[in-house]
Amino acid sequence: MRELINKLKGDKGIWSFVALLGLFSFMPVFSASSNLAYLGHGTGNTLGYLVKHFAHICIGFLIIYWVHKIPYHYFRAISKAGLPIVWLLLAYTLIKGTVIAGANASRWIQIPFIGLSFQTSTLAAIMLFIFVARYLSKSRETPITFKSSLWELWTPVFITLMFILPANFSTTALIFSMVLMLAFVGRYPLKYIFFIIGSGVVILTLFFLMSKAFPESKFFSRVGTWQSRIENFTTDKADEDDYQIEKAKIAIASGQIYGLGPGKSVQKNFLPQSSSDFIYAIIVEEYGLVGGLGVLVLYLLLLFRFVIASHKANTLFGKLVVIGLGFPMIFQAMINMAVAVELLPVTGQTLPLISSGGSSIWMTCFGLGIILSVTKKEEEIAQEKLDKEKREEILQKLIDRELEADLEEADFKNVNDNFDTSDYSITDNSKNPMNAVLK
Repeated sequence: MRELINKLKGDKGIWSFVALLGLFSFMPVFSASSNLAYLGHGTGNTLGYLVKHFAHICIGFLIIYWVHKIPYHYFRAISKAGLPIVWLLLAYTLIKGTVIAGANASRWIQIPFIGLSFQTSTLAAIMLFIFVARYLSKSRETPITFKSSLWELWTPVFITLMFILPANFSTTALIFSMVLMLAFVGRYPLKYIFFIIGSGVVILTLFFLMSKAFPESKFFSRVGTWQSRIENFTTDKADEDDYQIEKAKIAIASGQIYGLGPGKSVQKNFLPQSSSDFIYAIIVEEYGLVGGLGVLVLYLLLLFRFVIASHKANTLFGKLVVIGLGFPMIFQAMINMAVAVELLPVTGQTLPLISSGGSSIWMTCFGLGIILSVTKKEEEIAQEKLDKEKREEILQKLIDRELEADLEEADFKNVNDNFDTSDYSITDNSKNPMNAVLK
């Protein structure tokens, strides 16, 4: 076990908190999957869902391990070359996307020969964040101008968002806000950021107006859902989303301080998406306020490690990559928790590393692997610096020892040269041998 831990490079704090979240996820997923088991095969046996989640988590940690071995600066070129490929995947998803669990949003594609579904927007978000970090960290002889950045930075950003928007407004808003945050941290001119925000509002308004003009189009089929969710959040109008929120609040209220106990949730049998979008409500019901705050603290500690990792990074690209990939994970977790307690409208965002779902877990782990690659590089630099200092210290000791030996030899030679033995000679040519002593 110790040998395995020693092979894990990078920030040990991030490794620890990610492992704790992954291990904790098994009990809530095992418990909350009962309604899916009843709907799926009518037996209520959730063992198959637990095994599936276990496989997803194991593959996810293998992804972290493989990716964190790759030098993070390789992703500069990967993001630039991979973004057009992501656009093709997003376009294919928009046209041929698969409906999952009755959802009317085409957010997934079916992977050929494997039969697994994959949400392409999660991969697009990672590629886009790295692409933005790459642009902001480039060395320039002249300052950034809005004209140059509009083509090199914001055009790829808006192309990516426009492919995601028709099927997933919440993910589009999350990605856009995180890109703006990354631009602000990367010291992109503030006046340009405000202009980009205004442009985004205009484009979104035009999108809504087009949805009213072409209500039957497939590309605008989700607009009615977004509108109803916002209306339901701001008014008392009854809707399916209100049913989910009502059951989530009942689950949270039932948990009280210490919860009903692992596996003893009642609302998991009535709450749709209890193992994914609303799993936090099940956690609070079974583990109480203590469990809910414990999960929140784990995410905040993970955020703290991201801040430290970003601060320690020696390159601007490394700093921006950690912020661009780490902060959205925490922000997504906060959105999921806020929806469960009705602080935000229903969004469909999962709880990273805890909610069931393959592509969500794998892409989160992919981002974590890149972050750990950044911390591994800094760890290697720090270790190399420490080894260099030790080598210099040992070399200095050897030099000091040699100098000390040379000084001792020189002092001994000087003593011998200054020592007059003529008066102490025992050689005497006289016949009396005692004369040499008595002399």
